Amino acid sequence: MTITRRISMTVNGERYEAEVEPRTTLVDFLRGTLGLTGTHVGCEHGVCGACTILWNGNAVRSCIMLAVQADGAELKTVEGLATGATLHPIQQAFLEKHGLQCGFCTPGFVLSIYELLTRTSAPTDAEITDTLGGHICRCTGYQTIVEAVHLAVEKMRAK
Repeated sequence: MTITRRISMTVNGERYEAEVEPRTTLVDFLRGTLGLTGTHVGCEHGVCGACTILWNGNAVRSCIMLAVQADGAELKTVEGLATGATLHPIQQAFLEKHGLQCGFCTPGFVLSIYELLTRTSAPTDAEITDTLGGHICRCTGYQTIVEAVHLAVEKMRAK
């Protein structure tokens, strides 16, 4: 007999309820149950940052959290940033400044930067690199990502 627990949460503005096994990781719930595959599974140890989401506005690693921990929470994944076909300014800046190559780590970077920009509208390079320090990218140099963050700040001010 499999033991399950009923959970409910708001993800990208939409309310979800589901039965989950208590051992189900949050990343597996988001990807497998909700079909939100923009949250990637990398190291499964909370080190690489590919699984980063926003939980009640804070950037967290969803691979080291259980779905039952998110019961009642408000979550945002990379799918929740764009408005229809219009990319969020952070996503657009990553595209324009070539802050991504293969794209595997990009959703985690974007959500961490999103959280940073909710705390400060003019981050310093030190604040940006500190935020990026919790992510591993094997394809691109981090300088283009820093440039993308500065462009995103400009785009967000212009809105």
